[in-house]
Amino acid sequence: MPNLKEVKSRISSVISTQQITKAMKMVAASKLRRAQNTILQMRPFAKKLNEILVNVSKGLDADEGQGYGTEREIENVLIVVITSDRGLCGAFNSNVCKLTVALIEENYKYQFDAGDVHILSLGKKGFDFFRRKKYRVISDFTDIFRGLSFEKGRESADFVMNAFLQGEYDKVYIVYNEFKNVATQVVRAEQFLPVTPDSDMDLLPGIIDYIFQPNKKVIIEEMIPKSLKIQFYKAILESNAAEHGARMTAMELATENAGELLGELRLVYNRTRQAAITKEILEIVAGAEALR
Repeated sequence: MPNLKEVKSRISSVISTQQITKAMKMVAASKLRRAQNTILQMRPFAKKLNEILVNVSKGLDADEGQGYGTEREIENVLIVVITSDRGLCGAFNSNVCKLTVALIEENYKYQFDAGDVHILSLGKKGFDFFRRKKYRVISDFTDIFRGLSFEKGRESADFVMNAFLQGEYDKVYIVYNEFKNVATQVVRAEQFLPVTPDSDMDLLPGIIDYIFQPNKKVIIEEMIPKSLKIQFYKAILESNAAEHGARMTAMELATENAGELLGELRLVYNRTRQAAITKEILEIVAGAEALR
């Protein structure tokens, strides 16, 4: 049985840990509220922009499109991995990394063995994981979540889109956590480039008769890059909100576990103290009997 000093020290340690996890939960809840409002406002805009783009793009001639929809033989693959900069958020980061590894092994094993699969990390945890595993990690944007803004998202989107247009990569994926609610994050692996029609958009009504000014080609050339940047930034916002939700849930569970452990330790402390008192009483009684 442990002595009283050891148990008391553990109780103090657990109390300090519980206070830290409770404070981190409150901070995550505050950040989650802002991140959730941002992504809920972004979703309708991104969806409507995509719908308009699909309607406008129907029936395009070959020379009216952009190079973002060009299908090429797959030799070089880029996977944009969106993780967090910090841990203590449960399986948030590991789920993204596991899905990325599974995506490569199931679909691009040949390209990976040839060294033609590259990782672009948004977030330090993904960057550290794939660099440690000896993957080919290219120029990273690990500081993107420090003062997250559309400008930072656009920089990384421009880097990816320009690399695709120049033929450096034949296919681009984005792997991230989609925010559902505080307790639920769904990890997604979506093809970003080349642009393909969304299956959900096939359910839309027929072609809407738009009036184009100055002309359809100019409109398309302006809309496609903007739409891609919006979709890219939306994935970043989804991951940001999901991260705070995952951290809030993880810290809440940690606080509850600390409370349970604290109850067990206090019970051990009381039993140890009672045993020590009983032992002292028996020693006193035995000494008194010996003096008789």
